[in-house]
Amino acid sequence: MSLNLALKVNDRDNVATIFDEVKAGTQVEVRDKKGNSEIITVVDNIPYGHKIALADIPIGGQINKYGEEIGTATREIKKGSHVHVHNLDSMRGRGDL
Repeated sequence: MSLNLALKVNDRDNVATIFDEVKAGTQVEVRDKKGNSEIITVVDNIPYGHKIALADIPIGGQINKYGEEIGTATREIKKGSHVHVHNLDSMRGRGDL
C-alpha cells in the first residue's frame, strides 16, 4: 500500500501541498526536493491541492510556502492540520496592503 503524497518545495516551508484528497487520521508522506521524506498523520480532512502544516504554527506565526511568507496564522495550527483561508490571513493578492 502506498501513502498519499505531499510536497515541500523549499527548506523554509512549514506547509506542504497534498496531491490527493485525504481524510483525518490518514498518513501522508511529505517529500522535499532533496529526496528526504517524513510521514505525518493528517488531523483534518484536506482537499486535493490544499496545504498541510509540517509543524505547529502559533497564532500570528508565519506560514511559509515556496520559501516565502504567504500569510500569518489566525489561530493555532497543529502539525498535520489543514492550512487554508479558515486559519490564515493571506499576504498575497489582498490589494489592501
